[in-house]
Amino acid sequence: MRRNADEVAKMRRAGAVAREVLDRRGARSNFLNYHGFPAVICTSPNDVIVHGIPGDYRLEEGDIISLDCGAIIEGYHGDAAVTVPVGQVSEDASRLMKVTDESLQAAIAQIRDGNRLSDIGHAVQTVAEDAGYSVVREYVGHGIGTAMHEEPQIPNYGPPGRGIKLRVGHVFAVEPMVNAGGPGTVLLDDGWTVKTADGSLSAHFEHTIAVTDDGPEVLTVPG
Repeated sequence: MRRNADEVAKMRRAGAVAREVLDRRGARSNFLNYHGFPAVICTSPNDVIVHGIPGDYRLEEGDIISLDCGAIIEGYHGDAAVTVPVGQVSEDASRLMKVTDESLQAAIAQIRDGNRLSDIGHAVQTVAEDAGYSVVREYVGHGIGTAMHEEPQIPNYGPPGRGIKLRVGHVFAVEPMVNAGGPGTVLLDDGWTVKTADGSLSAHFEHTIAVTDDGPEVLTVPG
């Protein structure tokens, strides 16, 4: 789907609300009961990659935690995630978060009219692997609009120059998931929580981005 200016305006508002949740300003989440998910936000500490369920785990100094949330405005969705440190963290953890965010910024730079879909994931993979990390293969970014998850899927890896041409009005949720160790994943018995197979740290950043005449516009920034 390609979105017109009015639709992108609504998604900009939804994106801003999603980002405000991450900035602790409060908003109504669209995660609760999404395919049975039991919480309003995903909380994924340390070796949890994505879809962690808030529970009894107590954060400790040195942890890192991914916060993933979404919002709906007039039927249009925003989706965003960030990984943050808990107090003072190790240099390794800090570097992992920095590189993962940099991989997202590199991907955003590719979201321009005329580029190909696989240019996005190729940018993520290049930044992450050049830093000595691995990217998760089983979980991907996605199109977004009147549903939180729409086609196409957007892997965080692969060769450039493939897939659909990006056009003005396309809107994507791009979400690098980068592991300090190998790319393998394990799904826990709760059916949601995804951890690294080798117990290594993982970081996750996400923005919702629209293709505009002036290049990429990040919709998930504070309004």
